Amino acid sequence: MNPSVLVTGSNRGIGKAIALKLAREGYDVIVHCAKARDQANEVSNAIVSMGRQSRVLQFDLADREQTLEVLSRDIEQYGIYYGVVCNAGIARDNAFPAMSPVDWDSVIHTNLDGFYNVLNPLIMPMVRAKKPARIITLASVSGIIGNRGQVNYSASKAGIIGATKALALELASRAITVNCIAPGLIETEMIKDAPIEEILKMIPMRRVGTADEVAALASFLMSKDAAYITRQVISVNGGLI
Repeated sequence: MNPSVLVTGSNRGIGKAIALKLAREGYDVIVHCAKARDQANEVSNAIVSMGRQSRVLQFDLADREQTLEVLSRDIEQYGIYYGVVCNAGIARDNAFPAMSPVDWDSVIHTNLDGFYNVLNPLIMPMVRAKKPARIITLASVSGIIGNRGQVNYSASKAGIIGATKALALELASRAITVNCIAPGLIETEMIKDAPIEEILKMIPMRRVGTADEVAALASFLMSKDAAYITRQVISVNGGLI
């Protein structure tokens, strides 16, 4: 049986690229979506076509009870995962004085609370399995240096970085690594309204990154070769910071 990995937000973008890369590397992949079930099914079917096992879980990361129910039922039926990639997140950009309470709350609850809602039900089953395991979180360059118009998003991603480092300390003696990937400007739907030309002036490589380039790092951190790497924040950003 292949090791299984849950990738949240894997129906599109970076999450999809990570899910497909991990499947190509020999993992069974649990695809997650909050909406767009058809997209998630397409990713899952692509994984199955590679000869791997896959299934789709649908839940809202910000809904603690729903997340707990779905994950608990899944691991009860299939067993605990070898790895988890906490990729799902949202952005609601605006200048801070004009930022609505809804935009603040939705980003914090989805991005930061989602860390707790997904990982808290899974940690003790991972520990009780007494086997090596991998946890990867997705932050952002915005969580490291901040970004104009993204006070909410930057706060949530900075929180993920801190939480990742603290959780890594708690789990290191259990051979469970916890690392964070902080992408910069990556070609996904999330940058469609970004001032690309202005941002490129700050990127030494003078280009936008690809989701596959982020997925390659996730694949390495998930591997046995990364067993001694934990509590790290690794940027994929073309030299931006």
